[in-house]
Amino acid sequence: MSDRSSIFDMIGPIMIGPSSSHTAGVVRIGRVARRILGQIPQKVTITFYNSFARTFEGHGSDRAIMAGLLDFKTDDDRIREALEIAKQKGIEYVFRSVSNASHLHPNTIKVEATGENRKVEVLGISRGGGLISITGIDGFKCNFTAQQHTLVIDAHDVKGSIAFVTNIVANDGCNIATMTVDRSARNQNAKWVIEMDSGIESITLQYLQHLKWVIHVEYIPNIDL
Repeated sequence: MSDRSSIFDMIGPIMIGPSSSHTAGVVRIGRVARRILGQIPQKVTITFYNSFARTFEGHGSDRAIMAGLLDFKTDDDRIREALEIAKQKGIEYVFRSVSNASHLHPNTIKVEATGENRKVEVLGISRGGGLISITGIDGFKCNFTAQQHTLVIDAHDVKGSIAFVTNIVANDGCNIATMTVDRSARNQNAKWVIEMDSGIESITLQYLQHLKWVIHVEYIPNIDL
């Protein structure tokens, strides 16, 4: 990731207030969690850490994260009523706060979301200006921004699998910008995150999902700020 700031980084996104860190970035973390889950959540536990733990209610971050889980964009007027809308949809949610997690960034959120047949845990940082970093999925380390098209793959740690998948992605005309792989142990399960400059075809996603050593594939198109 470049250290240089763009004009967009300085002026921030079009959004519902009060701030880009507490609203826009938080909405985007929620939208990423929703995309990784692949469905509307039925139960959600959201933990706010450090400075967020002290300010999330007053600054509307609780409404913002729920709006993201409902897949609202950062400028959606419904953000203000997101908690009520979630209740109407039957979503059970709990907010927790941890104010002394010194090993985490001050603006860190953990989303634990359960759907009909799947559960995910997403750790995200709101960096300001609506920008985010996703640093963990289901206990695996990663680092992506959701500003590019992103593949999240759960797979068995099979020899040659990384080269095989990157070749498939390249043959689909997608240029890989970044890739991170974290595994629980050698020859066990791994989490891959592949950021691409362009979108991927649905037939390619179906092919990847049907590989015998692939557990699950989720595709996150670049999420609009």
